[in-house]
Amino acid sequence: MDIDAWEPPHVLLAVDLVIFTLRGGRLQVLLVQRGVAPFAGAMALPGGFLNHAEEDLAAAAGRELAEEAGLAAEELHLEQLGVYGTPGRDPRGRVVSVAYLAIAPRLPEPVAGTDAAQAWWVPTDVALADGAALAFDHRQIITAGVERARTKLEFSALATAFCGAMFTIAELQEVYEAVWGVRLDPRNFYRKVQSVDGFIVPAGPTRKNDNGRPARLFRPGPRDTLHPPMTRPPAPADNVRTERA
Repeated sequence: MDIDAWEPPHVLLAVDLVIFTLRGGRLQVLLVQRGVAPFAGAMALPGGFLNHAEEDLAAAAGRELAEEAGLAAEELHLEQLGVYGTPGRDPRGRVVSVAYLAIAPRLPEPVAGTDAAQAWWVPTDVALADGAALAFDHRQIITAGVERARTKLEFSALATAFCGAMFTIAELQEVYEAVWGVRLDPRNFYRKVQSVDGFIVPAGPTRKNDNGRPARLFRPGPRDTLHPPMTRPPAPADNVRTERA
């Protein structure tokens, strides 16, 4: 190969943002409606191209989050989810996208801006349903984000962040069910939670549950990493099952 004649390929670099929260007992993802071509009118993850050659990837992710959804990046922990660069994924040319993930409780309503016509929280099962008009390869990216979120609940104490300062084990179970997409047997779940030292600790008082019986209250424990992990049960094709003790 003639080194002097070689020219670097023209590749554009972009960021895409997978932002999850729990709303109404369901895992929801932040989506925007594209206001410009390509895929004008379709649902998409917030994101965009780097502004200039010196812009850091994480800085670009935070900027796009603020510009397209009105959310403050400094209030979220963004982590890299993956790199997506299959040829043809973007009709504008060769575009490689670095996807970032954030999972946070009690996020506000998004506010659309720049090239996003609207922004919403959408249940992940709705966003990934057959027939959902998602732009680019965003179905693949959201699917990877859901799997990462489910894994994080197995190995970290993230689930407690979606509960109040004090919570019942039943409320903690609802978080796992929403993210994992399964129904869990309460007795089995109680045993698993109690077997993880430092995951949750008693908070003292009790609270009446839906059937009027008192339920013990807990608060997050000192552990960030769960050992043994809260192993996720396998789900059937419809993603709903009841785990038996």
